[in-house]
Amino acid sequence: MPVMTVPEMAGTPVLRSPFGTAPDGSAVELFTLVNARGTRLRATNYGGIIVSLETRDRAGQLGDIVLGFDTLDEYVAHPNPYFGAIIGRYANRIAGGRFMLKGVTYTLATNNGPNHLHGGLRGFDKVVWHAATFGGEGERSVALTHVSPDGDEGYPGTLTTRVTYTLTDRDELVIDYEATTDKLTVVNLTNHSYFNLKGSGNVLDHELTIHADYYTPVDTMLIPRGGIAPVQDTPFDFRRPTRIGARIDAPHDQLTRAGGYDHNFVLERHGGDELVLAAHVHEPASGRTLEVRTTEPGVQLYTGNFLDGTLRGKGGVAIPHRGGFCLETQHFPNSPNELRFPTTTLKPGDVKRSRTVFAFGIRA
Repeated sequence: MPVMTVPEMAGTPVLRSPFGTAPDGSAVELFTLVNARGTRLRATNYGGIIVSLETRDRAGQLGDIVLGFDTLDEYVAHPNPYFGAIIGRYANRIAGGRFMLKGVTYTLATNNGPNHLHGGLRGFDKVVWHAATFGGEGERSVALTHVSPDGDEGYPGTLTTRVTYTLTDRDELVIDYEATTDKLTVVNLTNHSYFNLKGSGNVLDHELTIHADYYTPVDTMLIPRGGIAPVQDTPFDFRRPTRIGARIDAPHDQLTRAGGYDHNFVLERHGGDELVLAAHVHEPASGRTLEVRTTEPGVQLYTGNFLDGTLRGKGGVAIPHRGGFCLETQHFPNSPNELRFPTTTLKPGDVKRSRTVFAFGIRA
């Protein structure tokens, strides 16, 4: 299957620089995108990792608002947080590491107890992607392409995936996903950036709104089993701005199982593939805001529950418990085994397309 490619453009406003050598010996690069407002995005083609994202606070000072490391070696040595990475072939969990398509059972790599998580042992976060840079009026982009062979981590079909990061002069990070296959398969792609709009400390004072009336409760292995449930009268009701930490330690079995929030929210959609407003975040100390719009049916709120203070991030600074939050736009976890959930099946000849927009702003 031919690789989807984007031609290099002369005079592209994207800086390319070396970023080390991957475990397989491949050269890895770092791509720096800067917009007219001075917002700066740095991403690498190892795992498609967003290494840093600098935006201005209300005082006009630039600050890095995503968690990560300074070097490639640190990302290789500490892969499990999935800091900033592209997740595939299947984001989130698949129960028992297996699913069935057209009467055929496929067994996947298991890397989360008995379950399959974030693409398996060597998911898209651990491969070197082919990269091309380009730009247009008011925007600059890096397009990353990867071909996953038939049987990779147990999945059927040769899957060709392109993920494009675009930084616009409107202070938006646009992520476009495309995938094609030569055999019936499943696919669910996302980005696993951890945000901290304050730039340090924990994220419990961030004010979060999620535009969802329902979420998918999980079992003790964090697998959705019971369909969807209303958020009303639960700690999962973020329909009005609420501090992330306001109810995170409430005596609720769902929070106890996950050690906080690690749940999929069902977004309000009315048909079609249009962008819908998924979430809005405001950090009072810095004034920074984040708005998330997506074509996906769900968004996973994860509050860094497994960060325990032992990892040291950029500059050697320890990353605290709940030091970042993720808003992973996605199809629902375990969808291949749940007929009630939106399908993640991809057929030969079809193209799976998805877009998520992270819009950054400032509140006075």
